[in-house]
Amino acid sequence: MAKAKITRIKANDSKNTDSKADEPVITRKKVVLKDKKQEKTEKKLKKEAEKSEKKNEKKAFILFRPFIAVGHYLRDSWREIRQVRWPNRKATWKMVLAVIVYTAIFATILVLLDMLFQFIFSKILG
Repeated sequence: MAKAKITRIKANDSKNTDSKADEPVITRKKVVLKDKKQEKTEKKLKKEAEKSEKKNEKKAFILFRPFIAVGHYLRDSWREIRQVRWPNRKATWKMVLAVIVYTAIFATILVLLDMLFQFIFSKILG
């Protein structure tokens, strides 16, 4: 059975006298890659911003402005909805159950407080 060679290097050892000059030095570079989808969305947003600037330069007839505003609102809302990361079925059920449990606990507390106050007021007034 071959034994593994373990070399311990301490932080304060600036000059390691035990190291061999023949051993290659391995360095690592940190490479940051941009997500291709992110690049595409950035390009689309830039193009859309340029288009909207060109459209804003044109003045619409005063009667059409409310309809244009509603159209812009719907378009921008649709863009925001497309960017939402929707939960999967399992996460959705977990959240639904959490809401139901919280609601049941809160309703129980309210019922108990109502009964307590009803008892106190019946003793005081009755």
